[in-house]
Amino acid sequence: MEKKDFEAWLDNISITFLSLTDLQKNETLDHLISLSGAVQLRHLSNNLEILLKRDFLKLLPLELSFYLLKWLDPQTLLTCCLVSKQWNKVISACTEVWQTACKNLGWQIDDSVQDPLHWKKVYLKAILRMKQLKDHEAFETSSLIGHSARVYALYYKDGLLCTGSDDLSAKLWDVSTGQCIYGIQTHTCAAVKFDEQKLVTGSFDNTVACWEWSSGAKTQHFRGHTGAVFSVDYNDDLDILVSGSADFTVKVWALSTGTCLNTLTGHTEWVTKVVLQKCKVKSLMHSPGDYILLSADKYEIKIWPIGREINCKCLKTLSVSEDRSISLQPRLHFDGKYIVCSSALGLYQWDFASYDILRVIKPPDFSNVSLLGFGEIFALLFDNRYLYIMDLRTEKLISRWPLPEYRKSKRGSSFLAGEMSWLNGLNGQNDTGLVFATSMPDHSIHMVLWKEHG
Repeated sequence: MEKKDFEAWLDNISITFLSLTDLQKNETLDHLISLSGAVQLRHLSNNLEILLKRDFLKLLPLELSFYLLKWLDPQTLLTCCLVSKQWNKVISACTEVWQTACKNLGWQIDDSVQDPLHWKKVYLKAILRMKQLKDHEAFETSSLIGHSARVYALYYKDGLLCTGSDDLSAKLWDVSTGQCIYGIQTHTCAAVKFDEQKLVTGSFDNTVACWEWSSGAKTQHFRGHTGAVFSVDYNDDLDILVSGSADFTVKVWALSTGTCLNTLTGHTEWVTKVVLQKCKVKSLMHSPGDYILLSADKYEIKIWPIGREINCKCLKTLSVSEDRSISLQPRLHFDGKYIVCSSALGLYQWDFASYDILRVIKPPDFSNVSLLGFGEIFALLFDNRYLYIMDLRTEKLISRWPLPEYRKSKRGSSFLAGEMSWLNGLNGQNDTGLVFATSMPDHSIHMVLWKEHG
């Protein structure tokens, strides 16, 4: 058949074919296939694959492909990477997709890093760590042995753990090696805090003392409390030390001279925690950069503008209930923006700018759970049996770790959280070192540490 005649015939057949019903079209195709030879069937097979299996990622503009990929969960994305080299190339090149996947897992994101392969690798590392947490395999334990009597006080900073004991000594330990760096003779320690040069101790003998690590010498003695000193904090720039006591008072001292500058009253129970911290938010009562003192007892948290004047008045008193059967759990979180404390009613978070309660978190069986650390993404909690990690975005417990039997201090000084930057989001480097430490009945220190990545 001539080309001209064939084209006319094809046009006529096409018009007739389009006028048929779907059933008639199918019957026509079946008939044509039955008349076809090997060449025609091979041609049909090759073209059907192109028509039916169209690669939309290859056909779409790259920006539109990235937009569609953002709707897929990371596990599906990893599966899609196996479809073809082209798919793997497109999916692996989408920085935002992998950054979002990492964020959803609770990972910190540095937006300045725009290498998509970097973020894909970070995601694979992140999903492994989160699986370890879910499977209760992210931690390991260790012990520090060296005291001969009950350890009543712990303080952690930069890989070093300080322990104060009833054996009239304080020790400084390197957590990574378990080695004791310094050991000095002190009084009975109910609270400790240290820096590179000095150690400050609060004691059951009603005094506060400052010691020099290198020589073990007592450089300052603070006398004035009439009850045991359960908590201390200090700031070298302000030359101020604050102490909370069983005599229901908070005292403000000149750090360099030992002089008592003021006694803050108003508490009706033992003051078990004092925190000296810079304010990071503005309100009618304070500005960013102001130093704030928080003091807590069994029922109340008091806020003092310590940086403005020594003879300060209480700005605000916070509580969770007027029912005196509801007490605050030991430990207190204050980062300059938020105040967080736990009780039998749940985990309370206050906005420091307004003093309003932002939220109350009530996980199951919360009556005996205490706060250890609180961040933007995670919270670290514990009770008599387990250490818990909570995702604060969902308020769900995502991991737990068994703890040995120990006596939970009513003052909260014989247990603490270690590194806490990961509570604002993991980054692959901050999930190392000490997670939790507590003193044991046999005078040792039980430590929970991050296990290295698999």
